Amino acid sequence: MRDSPTSSPAVSGVEMPPAEKQKTTVRLVFFGAAGVGKTALIQRFLQDRFEHRYKRTVEELHSVEYESHDTHMRMEIMDTSGSYSFPAMRKLCIRHSDAFALVYSVCDPESFEEVRRLREEILEVKEDKLTPITVVGNKVDLEKERQVRTEDSVSTVELDWNSSLVETSAKSGLNVTGLFEELLQRVHKVQLPSGLSVVLQHRRDTIPKDCTALQRKPLVKKTNSCTVS
Repeated sequence: MRDSPTSSPAVSGVEMPPAEKQKTTVRLVFFGAAGVGKTALIQRFLQDRFEHRYKRTVEELHSVEYESHDTHMRMEIMDTSGSYSFPAMRKLCIRHSDAFALVYSVCDPESFEEVRRLREEILEVKEDKLTPITVVGNKVDLEKERQVRTEDSVSTVELDWNSSLVETSAKSGLNVTGLFEELLQRVHKVQLPSGLSVVLQHRRDTIPKDCTALQRKPLVKKTNSCTVS
C-alpha cells in the first residue's frame, strides 16, 4: 500500500514547507479607581507618550500583534472605567480574561482599598485563587506626596495575597515595560518578544459587547494619529 502524502518522508534536495508559526493570544485587563493612571500606563506602553491632562475613560480595547519568523503573539488590553457602571459586563470581562493589573495611586490610600475589593471580586468570579494578578502602585514620580508605603503594600500584596507588586510611573515610563512583562510571565510563562514588528489596533466602545469583540475587526498599522482617551 502506498504511503499517503502526509506520511511520506522528506526527499533530499526538496524544500519542505515552513512550520506554522506558534500562535499565542493573551488578554489583559486594567482595573482600578478613577484617576490612578490606568490609561496613562497603557498609553506609555503602546505609544510611549504621556498625556498630562486627565480625561475620563469609558472603555478602551487595544490589540497588539507581535510577529517574528516563528512567533505570532496577540496581546489584547482592556482599559476600564473607574466608575464600574456596568457590573454584569465587568464580570463577563473577568471571566474571559487571562491576567489582571490592579492599579492604585501611591498618593491615595483609598485607591489601594479599591484594589483590595477588586481582587476579591476577581477571585470570586474566576473561582481560582491562582488567577494571575499584578498589583500596580502608580505615580511614584510624586514621591513627596506618597501615602502608601512600599513596605506596607509589599507585605499585603506579596505575603498575604501571594501576588506580584510593581511600582510604576506612567509619567516618566519607570517600570512600565516591566509591568507588561510581569503580566505576561504570569500567564503560561509567556514572554514579551523583543525586536519584533508590531501591529496595533485601537477601538473604543461605550458598552463593549464582550472582551472578544476586537477579534472581528481588521488590524491596521500603528500610526501617530491613534489616540487613547
